[in-house]
Amino acid sequence: MEDLGEIVGEFLMESHENLDQIDRDLVSLEQEPGSRDLISRIFRAIHTIKGTSGFLAFSRLEKLAHAGESLLSRLRDGVQPVTPETITVLLLCIDGVRSILASIEENGSEAEVDIESMIVRIKAQMDAPTEAAAPAAEAAPAEAAPAEGAPAAEAPVSVEQEAPAARPAPEPVTDQRQPLGQMLVDAGAAQASDVASALQQQIEGDERKLGTILLEEGKAAPTAVSEALQSQAPKRSIADSAIRVDVDLLDTLMNMVGELVLARNQLVRGVMEIGDSGLVRSAQRLGMITSELQEGIMKTRMQPIEHIWSKLPRVVRDLSNSLGKQVALVMEGKETELDRSLLEAVKDPLTHLVRNAVDHGIEEPERRIAAGKDPEGTLTLRAYHEGGHVAVEVADNGAGLNVERIAQKAVENGLLRPEQIPNMDKRDIMAMVFQPGFSTAAKVTNVSGRGVGMDVVKTNIENIGGAVSVDSTPGEGTVWRLTIPLTLAIIQALTVDCADQRYVVPQVAVLELVFIDGNTTKVEYASGAPVYRLRGKLLPLVRLDRALGLEVGGDQGVYIMVLQADGRRFGLVVDRVLNTEEVVVKALNTRFKDIGLYAGATILGDGKVGLILDVSSLARRSHLAVDSERETVSDKRGQQGGGTERLLVTAVGERRVAIPLDTVTRLEEFPRDRIEHAGSREVVQYRGQILPLVRLSHLLGAYGEELEGDTVSVVVYSEGGKSVALVVDRIVDIAENSTTARRDAEEDGLVGTAVIQQRVTELLDVRRAILAADPNFYSDSMDDMLVEA
Repeated sequence: MEDLGEIVGEFLMESHENLDQIDRDLVSLEQEPGSRDLISRIFRAIHTIKGTSGFLAFSRLEKLAHAGESLLSRLRDGVQPVTPETITVLLLCIDGVRSILASIEENGSEAEVDIESMIVRIKAQMDAPTEAAAPAAEAAPAEAAPAEGAPAAEAPVSVEQEAPAARPAPEPVTDQRQPLGQMLVDAGAAQASDVASALQQQIEGDERKLGTILLEEGKAAPTAVSEALQSQAPKRSIADSAIRVDVDLLDTLMNMVGELVLARNQLVRGVMEIGDSGLVRSAQRLGMITSELQEGIMKTRMQPIEHIWSKLPRVVRDLSNSLGKQVALVMEGKETELDRSLLEAVKDPLTHLVRNAVDHGIEEPERRIAAGKDPEGTLTLRAYHEGGHVAVEVADNGAGLNVERIAQKAVENGLLRPEQIPNMDKRDIMAMVFQPGFSTAAKVTNVSGRGVGMDVVKTNIENIGGAVSVDSTPGEGTVWRLTIPLTLAIIQALTVDCADQRYVVPQVAVLELVFIDGNTTKVEYASGAPVYRLRGKLLPLVRLDRALGLEVGGDQGVYIMVLQADGRRFGLVVDRVLNTEEVVVKALNTRFKDIGLYAGATILGDGKVGLILDVSSLARRSHLAVDSERETVSDKRGQQGGGTERLLVTAVGERRVAIPLDTVTRLEEFPRDRIEHAGSREVVQYRGQILPLVRLSHLLGAYGEELEGDTVSVVVYSEGGKSVALVVDRIVDIAENSTTARRDAEEDGLVGTAVIQQRVTELLDVRRAILAADPNFYSDSMDDMLVEA
């Protein structure tokens, strides 16, 4: 660009901006063919490009722009109507102009871009018979009739001759300030006599301003004078309200502000240690100014997401036309702002999701009509702020994802085993579309079907610290959701200690902090996995020391950071939480990135380097580790013996019933309206299976009034690909049982009773309960031994 010269560089920049505007206007014009304003705006833009290209001796560009201008002239004059074919030809012309501009930018010349075929199509469109030609021809004689009967003296005259008679009164110059008194009189806020009196006082030597005189004498209201003064100030034109700044300069400024933030943090920490009140005030003032400067610099890099959305209407139009579909594009929240570097990173993934939604999501008009839908599908782009992030959704009202087909394809590709499918959540199955090479398309087209794209979308979004997810309802549509950080440069973070090492956790992922003292708060274990009971719900825990391969500490005197990642909530166990500060994110080299647990690094206030944890990656890896360790941990606990076992205490009517925690696979709540009947048994659809239910109140004869509520609490037990659900009234607690206060029971369905938490609690015969739910549960199993309490 530097070799082209400043004038040509400015021309290219302005022309690209004009072409982007023309693209949007042409798509709008197709929806509003009668809009004269749109046609005029497009005509002016293409005329500007043509004129400047002629001045700069770009003859081929001028020739193509002139052809497009000629067609637009016919549309503007009403000689030719606006049709979809006309819009297509004009868009072809715009693409040709873009190609020439790209050639000029790359090679410094127009090269050999083929414009002749484009000009032929434009002329063919101009010469095509139109419905407007006949009315125009009929209107011509009607307009000529008065002229024939008019005397020769009234022959048409030139515009210059006619102008003095018809010229309106000259408008005031925009930059010329209107007198304040006149503005107040015109607005009815002051009397002309009062203004004249005030002016006379000024002439006589009063140095007060006119507005002050009127206010002090009560001749005008303060709001009226204030509004008049604001209106009196000259307004900037759009061209003068902004300047172009090189992106490299903004990046340099951002880096310098980052270094200033680091220096500020170190200075503030040093001043706090000294404790001098004067220095503390100065440091606080410096911190406030630094924060304001940082915010101002960040705003210069922020751009509305409309900047990348502006190209999507044409993408949707061209693709829907080529596929024979009808698609309406709706944009919500296009004013939402993102860092410019993030916009560039999001552009390609977003475009791919839009193309995928038009190609795979929205059905053909015939299929939509057969399904009772509107033949025109709707594709909605939605952007909004959420918890320090920007959420971008691509939603369609098409057929939705076929979960069964995705599962089948995952098995065919070797990504899943058939026995895994029944126990998988629907969203986990749908997430398989992000695997490399995965595609359920029946045939490969020039749009999609090769299995390339969705994995790239996921990779690109995760590379900038974001996340992507999908949710779909068959027959109703699909929603693709991108979660993107506001900026990559400076973030609010918590500094934590773990095994004498310091780490940084982004504050946007932290929901709350909990201190574990071992008495009022404590870590519990469910099937060998650490959990914490947070307001009645079990929160899965991840030990940071174990995840990082460090020496594992104890469960007392530690902190739990309740985090949110990938739509899941979990707790991160750390030794200490130190403080909150703004940190500058520095990129990691390839070796650290390959570890997958770190999102970056930063320099802390004490000058040490701290690694920034990748919360999403940590959650994914740790959940896998927990699943793989559960069996080992359970075995160790069984070997340790010691007469102590962990039990899940439930309420069944007025009785307390304990279930061995080792036999609990999952705790669930099912809506009552989802419970169905198969013969005499109750069942529920669960993760692709028909799950048999047994109510412990019926099994144990603890009949009573059925609890009110829309859901029922169940304990799910799974083994060998089969599952059953035990229905209880509510979950009470997880407790330890000592064999010293226990006796056997003769009642059917129980193996004994024990004193747990100073209450007599019945111990469930789990095998009996499982067989009551499904008599054939163990029929295909070689090992039907079940550990009983």
